[in-house]
Amino acid sequence: MENKIEIGKVFSEGFANGMKNLPSLLGALVLWILTIWIPYVNVGTTIAICTLPILMSKGVIFSPLDIFSKKYYRYMGEFFLTTALKGIGTWIAFIFMVIPGIVISIAWSMAIYLVLDKGLNAAEALRVSNKITYGNKWMLFAINLLLGVAVLICFAIFSIVPFIKWLLILCLVVAYVAISLGCSASIYGTLSKDVEDQN
Repeated sequence: MENKIEIGKVFSEGFANGMKNLPSLLGALVLWILTIWIPYVNVGTTIAICTLPILMSKGVIFSPLDIFSKKYYRYMGEFFLTTALKGIGTWIAFIFMVIPGIVISIAWSMAIYLVLDKGLNAAEALRVSNKITYGNKWMLFAINLLLGVAVLICFAIFSIVPFIKWLLILCLVVAYVAISLGCSASIYGTLSKDVEDQN
């Protein structure tokens, strides 16, 4: 059964999820930034950050300290392989006049989540991601475009406000990250409903 994305639902769930998880998200992102320069630790924390939309899609309130859990290291090989295949495939598609690159990047946008949540291997995750995004690519493109335009408009407005400009911009960035992850959680939750768990 093909699951359809609804733009209103994605934005309302994205906002609600993002704001509900804001303290945890901030804590996790700060810890990730502080540890990104530490070899090997940075792999586990980066994989953990990528799982945040998966947890949010299931309604899980996570602890920022969870990003240091050893369980994330078991995904290291598939994480890097999926990221490499996705990156190379998208780059090659971009050579063909940009539009195929955009289509492929949307088609494979759920692959990392499928690896981390469903235990799929890299090739299977890319295949299933392409399958579950089929029929939703225009909507996914529109959601990303609207988020980007909204942020640019807010940046333009905040940049003319004197004195507290940088504080407002920082708040905007934090809100954007939270809402963006919330939207990703909503999209993944909808599209992955019929994908069997391989774990």
